[in-house]
Amino acid sequence: MVKKEVNVGMIGAGFMGKAHSFGYQNCGPIWRPKCKPVMKCIADMRKVAAKAAAEQYGWEEYSTSWRKMVARDDIDLVDISTPNVAHVEQAVAAAKAGKDILCEKPLAMDLAGARKMLAAVKKAGVKAMCGFIYRFAPAIRLAKQIIESGELGEIYHMRATYLQDWIMDPDFPLVWRLKKAVAGSGSLGDLGAHITDMARNLVGEIKSVSGTLETFIKERPLEEASVTSKLTDRKASKKKGRVTVDDAVIWCARFENGALGTFEATRFAGGRKNYYAWEINGSKGSVAWNFEDMNYLDYWKAGEGTEQGFRKVLATNARTPGFENWWPDGHIIGYGECFVNEVKEMMDAIAEGRQPSPNFEDGAKCQAVLEAVVNSAKEKSWVNVPRT
Repeated sequence: MVKKEVNVGMIGAGFMGKAHSFGYQNCGPIWRPKCKPVMKCIADMRKVAAKAAAEQYGWEEYSTSWRKMVARDDIDLVDISTPNVAHVEQAVAAAKAGKDILCEKPLAMDLAGARKMLAAVKKAGVKAMCGFIYRFAPAIRLAKQIIESGELGEIYHMRATYLQDWIMDPDFPLVWRLKKAVAGSGSLGDLGAHITDMARNLVGEIKSVSGTLETFIKERPLEEASVTSKLTDRKASKKKGRVTVDDAVIWCARFENGALGTFEATRFAGGRKNYYAWEINGSKGSVAWNFEDMNYLDYWKAGEGTEQGFRKVLATNARTPGFENWWPDGHIIGYGECFVNEVKEMMDAIAEGRQPSPNFEDGAKCQAVLEAVVNSAKEKSWVNVPRT
């Protein structure tokens, strides 16, 4: 029997907690899924942050103990929106408690952690999603349809970039994302995970990689205590600490189907706030997407007209997957709506008794690629992607 309501317990009241809350708030009214998410409890060890998030985002309760929340009989789904270092412990605990899970990317700090999480959910038989949010943009789903239909022919290339500039100031403090012990990696795991998952989603499995990583600013001021969810609104102290993750990463890839890939992720691209773009080239056509213009695809098809070049394809109409229940044709959507679509997929998976897409298997396979990039940079050679 399908549950009519799914009680959600979220761990983490920061940026992703805010984004995920938006998804839960709006999924029911927009999609009317078979089971409705209920925002039962949000947990954060910072009481002030937990209480404020509950009041602002509409959670029924708040807690300062994620362990107690996960153990509650009235929690069905555990949403993990915490720093990477906590993912393994929290996901394994949720799986052992028989809870379904939605965990932010990257799945873990490293491949060993991702494997442990994957094994735990398989053993428990719970549903487990990895939060690769850009998959839920309607334009991405349309691109996947185009590629899978064979319209592009044989795929030759994928090139992808994810560019930000929010830590270029050397006086910006040493936040958790700049500490290997908490984040696992820097731009590689934070930004590179997105472009890696997109490559797997649209082109296929990656066979081998050759990459390099760089840390431009080696030391930064330590961060003073803060409860703000904005990474760019942090106060620096006079003491300094060592940056232990990468600021930028570049790598090449060979796909199992013979295609080539080039990837770049950096937090030192001056003027770029959240520039995420990719292009795929095939024997019969090409398709490209840019998050800053996320409701369109740039599309080129061989033999169309006398003037050869890209044309813009609008991805906001009733026939576009992921847009069906939104607005009239041409009324665009944004970043927040992708989280609504993500929650809808999670609710559908629970109702239908299947694993969501993307799931922990996808998260672990992405982690394997990231680990191969790290190993390649160390060995200064091409490295095969390990199995999950």
